[in-house]
Amino acid sequence: MKISGNTILLTGGSSGIGRELARRWHDLGNTVIIASRNRDALDKTAEGYENIHVMILDAGKGADIGQFVRDAIEKFPAINVLVNNAGIMKFEDITGSRDLSDAEAEIETNLLGPIRLIDGFIDHLKGQADAAVINVTSGLAFVPLPKAATYSATKAALHSYTVSLRAKLKDAVEVIEIAPPGVQTELTPGQSEREEYMPLDEFIDETMKQFEAAETPPEVLTEPVKPFRHAERDGKFDDLLAMLATR
Repeated sequence: MKISGNTILLTGGSSGIGRELARRWHDLGNTVIIASRNRDALDKTAEGYENIHVMILDAGKGADIGQFVRDAIEKFPAINVLVNNAGIMKFEDITGSRDLSDAEAEIETNLLGPIRLIDGFIDHLKGQADAAVINVTSGLAFVPLPKAATYSATKAALHSYTVSLRAKLKDAVEVIEIAPPGVQTELTPGQSEREEYMPLDEFIDETMKQFEAAETPPEVLTEPVKPFRHAERDGKFDDLLAMLATR
């Protein structure tokens, strides 16, 4: 992916990883459109950044995505990069019958949201120079956190979808996966204070170094996530799963 001169549409730009990626890409000379449900938080991300623009989108509402895509392309016809970063994570007890509304919302937002947005933008992207799709998954795509089973499953599915997309779009649209480790954000309550998680600024620094390299790798992996990504290859899957099961 080229590092500057893009028009990037990024979902989940109101906080955390999305907010910081938007600002870093802006400062490298890109126009960035950020989208989420929270207008006030989006405005905070964009404040002081001339070429960060705000659009409202609930990635979990499939009925809204088609119109959002049409509006985005009409207003920003130069869009050549789509970043699917919006996501929600809920802890759940899967050992008994329960209300599945949280699980359904995670599937809608974390998996169907990216699939629908890719579907909406793909014909446009194929006509753009230097086009790219970037999907943000998780280390939990490779070793699940049992108390966040649905979240982990959506990220595993998005990883698989990304691999398929890369194979089918070869030489037409670059397809990149960012797989974060646990990062100090407010994805879940109190997560920004957990010492065992990677500080957000360190995660962004290490991630952006890979985008600024001569060639962006198909999987952007920071050091803390590599044991999870390579757990099966390295024979560490069972140990890591047992560790996560105690959390």
